[in-house]
Parts: sequence; C-alpha cells; structure tokens
Amino acid sequence: MPAPHLLVIDDDADICTLLSRFLEKQGYQVDTALRGSTAKDLLKRNHYELVLCDHRLPDTDSEEMLLHIKSVSRDTAVIIITGYSDVRTAVNLMRKGAYDYVGKPLYPDEILMRIKEALNKAVPAAPAAAGRKQPAEGVPTAEYVQGTGPQAELLAGHIALVAPTDMTVLITGETGTGKEYVARELHRQSGRAGKVFIAVDCGALPKELAGSELFGHVKGAFTGALGDKRGSFEQANGGTLFLDEIGNVTYENQVKLLRVLQERRIKRVGDEKDIEVDVRVLAATNENLHVAVSEGRFREDLLHRINEFTLDLLPLRERPKDIMVFAHHFLKKANQQLSRHVEGFDAAVEARLMVHAWPGNLRELGNVVKRAVLLTPGGTVQLNALPAEVIAGAPAPSGIQQGMLAEIQTEEGLRGVSHTAEKQAILKALERNGFNKSRTAEMLNIDRKTLYNKLKSFGIEI
Repeated sequence: MPAPHLLVIDDDADICTLLSRFLEKQGYQVDTALRGSTAKDLLKRNHYELVLCDHRLPDTDSEEMLLHIKSVSRDTAVIIITGYSDVRTAVNLMRKGAYDYVGKPLYPDEILMRIKEALNKAVPAAPAAAGRKQPAEGVPTAEYVQGTGPQAELLAGHIALVAPTDMTVLITGETGTGKEYVARELHRQSGRAGKVFIAVDCGALPKELAGSELFGHVKGAFTGALGDKRGSFEQANGGTLFLDEIGNVTYENQVKLLRVLQERRIKRVGDEKDIEVDVRVLAATNENLHVAVSEGRFREDLLHRINEFTLDLLPLRERPKDIMVFAHHFLKKANQQLSRHVEGFDAAVEARLMVHAWPGNLRELGNVVKRAVLLTPGGTVQLNALPAEVIAGAPAPSGIQQGMLAEIQTEEGLRGVSHTAEKQAILKALERNGFNKSRTAEMLNIDRKTLYNKLKSFGIEI
C-alpha cells in the first residue's frame, strides 16, 4: 500500500522544510508550497490524502484554499495551521469542511497525532461521503457530558422533556458549543435510540450535489449518476436525521425539505415516484435564522417547521462553572488517546482556563487540553503546556500580526513594538522559546530583570 501523500502549504520556508523532513521520516510522501497558487498547481497534478494549510498566505487565505481543495478532491482531509488569535476563524472553517486545526507554535508529535486521526477517519471519494454518518445502528458512540451550572441543568431538563417526542428540534449556538453532541443525546433518550442516527453537515455539502445527498438520485439523473443512490432521509428511515448548519441549504432544497417535513415523503433526483420515510429531524445552526429570513436567504415557513422546539446552547465563556468539568473530561479522553497518565491540572492552569474567553468554545478547550497532555511529561499540566493566549488569560488582540516576532528580532527589540502590542510580543516570544526566560530576554533584546518586571506588570505568571 503506497504511503499517504501530504501537501504542506505555508509561506514560512523553514516550517515547510521542518514538517517535510519530519513527516517523510514518519513514512509519508510530502510536497510543500509557499503560496496558494503553487498549491493549486500541485493539486492539479497530484491527489493528496491530507493538506496542512496555513491560515494566512501571501496570495490567499485558508478559507479560499479549503473551498478550492474540496472542489478538486472532496475526500482530501484539510487541517488548518493557525495562531490562537484566529481560533474562531479556524473553528468556523471546520463547518465548511476542514477536519481540524492546529495552533502555532507547531509541535511534531501534535502534528503527527492530528494527521493520523484525520487519515484514520478519512472516507472514500464517493457521493455519499459529504456528510458525517453513523455507520451502524444502535446508540451513537459520542459521549454527552452534562455540566453542573444552572444553564446545564436547564438544558438537561429540556432534553429529557422533548427527546421522547417526534418534535423537530432546532439546536442553536456558536460554533464549537456541542450541538451535535446534544442531537445525539436527544436520539439516545428517544424511542428511536435503537435505530440509525445520521448526521449531515450541510455546510460541507457541495451545492450541486446537496439534493442528491439529502434525497438520493436515480441512475442517469445527472452526469456521474451511474446508479441509484439512497439519500440521507432514506438511510435514516426509522431513526434520526441531524442536519447541521441547516442555514447553508440552498433555496431550492429548502422547498424540498419543507415538503418532506410536511408530507414525510421524498422524491429522488430524477425520479417521478414518491418514497415514504419515517424520520425524526433535528437541525442546528450557528447563525440567526430570523435574520436570514429577513434577508431572503431562508424560508420563513421552513423556519417555523423546524423550530417546533428550540435548544439554545450558551458559549463556554457564559458557563464558567462548567469549564473544569469539560476540561477533566477532555483530559481523560486525551490520556486514553495518547496513552498518557496525566492526573490533573496545576492550580495556576485551572485559573487560566477559567478566565480565558474560549472563542472556539468546547472544540477549542478540547484541543488545548489534548495538546497540553501531549506536552506534559509529569503528573499535572503546568502553565508552559498552554498556548500563550490562554496563559495571558484572554484571547489575543485581533490586530496583532503574525509577523510580529520577525519585527522584534531586530536591534531595536521591544522598542520597535507599540505598548499595546508589547504584552502579546512577550507572550509570543516566550512561547517560541519554550518559556525559557533567558532566551526570551535575549530574543527581545532586553535583560532578564526587565523581562521579569514586564511579566509582573502584565500579570503573567510563569
């Protein structure tokens, strides 16, 4: 079996070289590109199982590259490389088809872990691969974790109330708040728990094939339709269909979806006969569909139909009592996945986790904890295993440019950086130097005493 073929896209030549050498030693074939245009040329000539793509490129960005990669090869997994100031953007890209994101600075073991996970979960290039589907009947395997705060108790009560019914439920909340986990819990507590659960990411469905994915098609319905195909509604017959990011469904398919919900009948693309289906529909969105209705992007009658009951998931920053509950859950999972035995979190780490804004919500927290476990040699997670922005106790300012470290590595050092950016520059330098204060002071062209004073003034404890 040939080695998986990977593509690394990053405008930092050193990163491309280091990743290429490391991954080739792990048995992968690796190509590199410093610009989006070069990557597009390579994608024309080669098929890649996985692409590592930096968020910011000289001639494009990761969103445009993701859309291009998926248009060329839908089965290629994409991992976004990002600074933690861009976590929200990276998490949103996962709604558009990215597999995962990894934050800078890059650690070889973390990169290798993400790549192996992505390749193990890769699906073959077939029309049925666009959505995430539970392959076997029975209770879904995703584990639902209930928090301890009042909001968590209210949510659990609503889930218990509506789960046994066949009501269509709309689950709302920011990206990364766990909407699919809630959908799976609704299914688990329903009378359909022994039946199939199908999850379809509407944001990752190509517009031209969305109708086929949802409703199926007959042979010859369009170019490439070489046989009959059952859509998601037929596959979920008797069970539950979860439509994630339903706001991305095209207007034409919104009409068809409304008809299915009203009549419980579908019509395959290119077919004349109706097919009865018995499906409980759950939907989710991270946007305000009422605004989408007012802008003419979403049908009001469809909104009323899917909104028989609403579950609104709060962002993690508004659930402070639940942060450590989820952190310990992710710690347990990371220990199992990485064969580690990390026992818990240092008190200073817990304090930082509690005050971080978590723009990527549970997904970001899970990634931070998993990365911390990977970097922790002892029994408890220490501060130096956390990303710089978490150590600072707040997300990075949006105006900080990724080239800042290059700017401070001059004779002027910190003198060339504005006061408002100074704290972030120090954090980036600390992270780049493995939180070694001597090397950090040298990089910033200041003495250790000055660095200590600035750390104290900024409230940075290391």
